[in-house]
Amino acid sequence: MSNNPHEGDPADKSTDDTAGPPLSPPHPQPPQWGQQPQPGQQPQWGQQPQPGQNAQWGQQPQWGQNPEPTGSPQWGAQPGWQGVPHGQFAGYQAPPKPGIIPLRPLGLGEILDGAFQACRKNPLATFGTAILFQVVISVLTLLLTVGLFGSIAQLDPVNPSMDEVAGLATSLVSIATALVVLSSVGVLILQGVLVIPIARAVLNERTSFVQLWKLAVRRILPLLGLGFLLLLLFIAGLTVLVVIAVLLATLLGQDSVWLIVLGTLGSLVLMIWLSIKLVLAPAVLMLEGAGPFTSLRRSWTLTSRNWWRTFGILILTSIIVSIITSVISTPLSLLATQFVSFSDSPAELGDDLMNSLPILVVGQLITAVFGAIGYAFQAGVTALLYVDLRIRREGFDVVLLREHEEANAGRFTPIPGQSANPGGQQFGHRPGGPPSPPTTGT
Repeated sequence: MSNNPHEGDPADKSTDDTAGPPLSPPHPQPPQWGQQPQPGQQPQWGQQPQPGQNAQWGQQPQWGQNPEPTGSPQWGAQPGWQGVPHGQFAGYQAPPKPGIIPLRPLGLGEILDGAFQACRKNPLATFGTAILFQVVISVLTLLLTVGLFGSIAQLDPVNPSMDEVAGLATSLVSIATALVVLSSVGVLILQGVLVIPIARAVLNERTSFVQLWKLAVRRILPLLGLGFLLLLLFIAGLTVLVVIAVLLATLLGQDSVWLIVLGTLGSLVLMIWLSIKLVLAPAVLMLEGAGPFTSLRRSWTLTSRNWWRTFGILILTSIIVSIITSVISTPLSLLATQFVSFSDSPAELGDDLMNSLPILVVGQLITAVFGAIGYAFQAGVTALLYVDLRIRREGFDVVLLREHEEANAGRFTPIPGQSANPGGQQFGHRPGGPPSPPTTGT
């Protein structure tokens, strides 16, 4: 007798007499981790879904593979994602570089290289303007110096009168003041004017000498006003220092010497700190159309939390320019002075100066030319520092990129950063309005 309880049941008989006993359908086993699911099965976590299957929530495609189209993207997926190409980072794109710098926060090498490229692409607007300023200032300096030596030649070397000594001292102070004012005004105007071709070179726009002055002429008076404010600050600080030194000397006598020395050194440090905080004011005034007071506040804000970086870049640039200028100009100046000789007699000193005036002019012009090249390069570095700090703090790269696109379409403003979008909202900072939140930078 069979022990099979189902024996004799027709439903359990096979239609084929030669076949073996009937087999029940196997239970589906879930595929192991990393295996491909069979058709009709739901892929487990970590598996690659087959075409026509819906991936479960939280699944990620395997590295280097493209997900198959399954209709609408799942939650959290980015439309248009094409996987990770070999040898590249996912989603990375190099920042645009329409001109001399990439539109992103800049490094030291990019600032120095960008300043050199801007000067090289616009030689008349940069080097030409700088040489013109330096030649004019050098000639005026030489003429004032010759006048001073003429006053010295008329002085009685044995028994000078009080009137002669007072006149010589007055001439010396007047000439020194005039030279300082001329040099300061010339450097300030030069630094402000040269910001324009540097900023235009960021968008790959060339600037001619005539075009530069057409764009800059309206901002010369505000630039002079800025220089006047800086001069007042310097005079006020110097006056306070002198008053404090006199009071200490009166109250403490000889014991005040060390206090006066320490106070002078501290004032020097304070002056350097303030000069770095306000160094971007000419660039702000020229590019943003701001007034003198607003330019000073903007420069103070832009250099916040970036003082040491700004100081280091400017000091390094000054050292590089000084070394190159000295190496080139010093031998030429020494060669020119070899043809100049002065007599030991004070009566003949004036005649010697007039005879040697052409050679002195040539030597001074040589020094002025190479000094002007250095000034142009330093102005370029300062302008790119302004652009870099605005990119870091205000997303200025968005402004520049938009204006570059408008320039390609034939619509652009002559000076970068002074345009508005069709809705009237400004990108980045605009005078009279609050700055937008930063979008790029570290």
